[in-house]
Amino acid sequence: MRNEYNFSKARRARDVPHLAKLQAETKGKTRITIMLDNVVLEAFRAQAESQGVGYQTLINTTLRNSLSHEPITEETLRRILREEIGA
Repeated sequence: MRNEYNFSKARRARDVPHLAKLQAETKGKTRITIMLDNVVLEAFRAQAESQGVGYQTLINTTLRNSLSHEPITEETLRRILREEIGA
């Protein structure tokens, strides 16, 4: 079978202005493969659609936000409950 495509005049993405811009915008990111529960993926897709953003962007934002918050410890939870019950 004969090759239908001729790439002899093809340019690298960095040499095409709009592709170079896309590459620059994704600096600091790494493509990975991840397995997620279907229900989790469906929920992110639905939420992303209602917000008008991409679901991968929403997953990334959620993960980034979770890194900036300290997990609630049992001690903290007990203190908060004591304060609320006492109020």
